[in-house]
Amino acid sequence: MQDNIPVILVIDDDPDILMVLRANLEMHGFELHTAESLTSARELLAQFPPDLVLLDLMLPDGDGMDFCCYIKTRFSQLPVIMLTARDKLADKVEGLELGADDYVVKPFEMPELLARIRARLRSGATEQSLQIISAGEVELDMLNHTARVRGQDARLTPKQFDILAQLVQSDGNLVTRNQIRDRVWKESKPYSWSRVIDVHIQHLRQKIEIDPASPQLIITVAGRGYRFQETSR
Repeated sequence: MQDNIPVILVIDDDPDILMVLRANLEMHGFELHTAESLTSARELLAQFPPDLVLLDLMLPDGDGMDFCCYIKTRFSQLPVIMLTARDKLADKVEGLELGADDYVVKPFEMPELLARIRARLRSGATEQSLQIISAGEVELDMLNHTARVRGQDARLTPKQFDILAQLVQSDGNLVTRNQIRDRVWKESKPYSWSRVIDVHIQHLRQKIEIDPASPQLIITVAGRGYRFQETSR
C-alpha cells in the first residue's frame, strides 16, 4: 500500500468489467492494477503487492480456482474475492473451500461489491505487508522487514530487504533492473541506477548465499536482470 491508499489487483479479461471497476474503484479512493491473464497477474503480484484481489475464474491461460490456491499458498492472508459469472452452488462452495474470502456473481451491484471489499480490508490482518513469506531457504517477515535464511537471521538494509522481497515474490520469474528500480526507488531514481542495483545485489548475495561467487538463490539473467531460485541447482 502506498500513502495509505488500498491497492486492488483485478484479474479479469473482460474489458467492459475492467472499465467499470476502474471508474468506480478509483472514484472511491482505491489504487487499481489490472491483469487480463494469470501470467500478467503473477508479475503484478510481485511488482505491486496488493491489499486485495478481485479474481475472475475463467481466464485465457488458466482457471481462477487454481490461481486462488496459488495466491493463498504464497500470501495466506491476502484477501481474495472471486468475481465470476459461474453462479452454481457447487462453484461457490469450491471457491470458498479453496480459500477465497468471498464470492460475488456477475452481474453485480457496485455498492454491494464496494461494501464487501471494505469489509475484507477491515477484517483483521489483511494487508500484504503482514505476511510471513517463505520460499525455499528464505523466510521474509513483511511486517517487521526481517529475513531468515537457512534458519539464521540475515541482517539486511532496507533496500536489500525490498530487493529480496521483490525477487522472492516473483515466483522464479525474471525481475528486470527497471522493475527493481521502480519498486525500490519509488521517488528518486539513483544516478547510474543500473550499476547501483548490481552493487546492491552483490552485497545481498554476500549476506544470503553460501558462496556469493557461485550464487544459488539470486540468479543473474544476462543483460536483463535477476530471478530468485528456491532450490539449489
